Amino acid sequence: MNALLLGGDIGGTKTLLALASVGAAGISILREQRYASGEHDGLAPLLHDFLAGGPAPAAACFGVAGPTDGRTADLTYLPWHLSAADLEHGFGIGQVELVNDFAAAAHGLPLVASQRILPLQAGKPLSGAPGVILGAGTGLGVAGLIESGGDSQVVPGEGGHMGYSPQTPDELKLAEALLAQTGRVSVEDVVSGPGLVRIHAFLGGRLKTPAEIGAAALDGSDPLARRATDMWLSAYGAFAGDLALQWLARGGVYLAGGMAAKLMPQGRGAAAFVNAFNAKREHRSLAESMPIRLVAEERLGLLGALALAAARLQTG
Repeated sequence: MNALLLGGDIGGTKTLLALASVGAAGISILREQRYASGEHDGLAPLLHDFLAGGPAPAAACFGVAGPTDGRTADLTYLPWHLSAADLEHGFGIGQVELVNDFAAAAHGLPLVASQRILPLQAGKPLSGAPGVILGAGTGLGVAGLIESGGDSQVVPGEGGHMGYSPQTPDELKLAEALLAQTGRVSVEDVVSGPGLVRIHAFLGGRLKTPAEIGAAALDGSDPLARRATDMWLSAYGAFAGDLALQWLARGGVYLAGGMAAKLMPQGRGAAAFVNAFNAKREHRSLAESMPIRLVAEERLGLLGALALAAARLQTG
């Protein structure tokens, strides 16, 4: 008999929810909905709308943009507090688990169709080697992937809040300007949607949203937007390369998030990223051995949350 699952990918900009059935044939999504996170006071109003009049799910998992102990979470960029116990009692859900959003994304990788994973650098993949997944959006998410006994283990983290390391004279000037404003400059201050806006403003641009800057860069209508996206992609690539060295990620570096999918398939954008990724001085050849793959699936975190809900249901 099939059981009903609820999955969610909860970020500072958007929240994706899905109901699915799980049985012998696997997971089948029944219904899904996208919400603008900032237009709501918390997760409960979204669930009241999404689950209205339907049966209570047997299990649920929510990937959240912020640290969590599995039962409680506070989102980094929204004043939302989540409690698994409150969600279980308030909505009659059998079991609720909260996970870091990029831990959920990592669990979603096996569920993505192969044609939605695009190679940016072939590298020299090594079976059983660690991997890493990261993605820029409202913030910058990071998780590690480790093979252990034939199973893939996910190591969640908050690597996006590591200190920013400028690699060019322009990046150094940007870091100095941000330091004067914030007192500390994290990678997420630069490699994120808001970070792209900061770079564009630093260069003298006037566009106000990441979408406007990205569109102007791609259609060539704003030279400063092109400079800003090149600078952003270089910073992104440099950080991804640092993570790859940290993890010795011969198993693969996976890039998720809508910004990468929109900007990197363009030849110039991918080149800016990959060149910075590989610029590791004496370890250039090691960086070049790391496979880089672009995940062009917006629902990656949602798919991973459903997979984790199914696993939780099986283990009790």
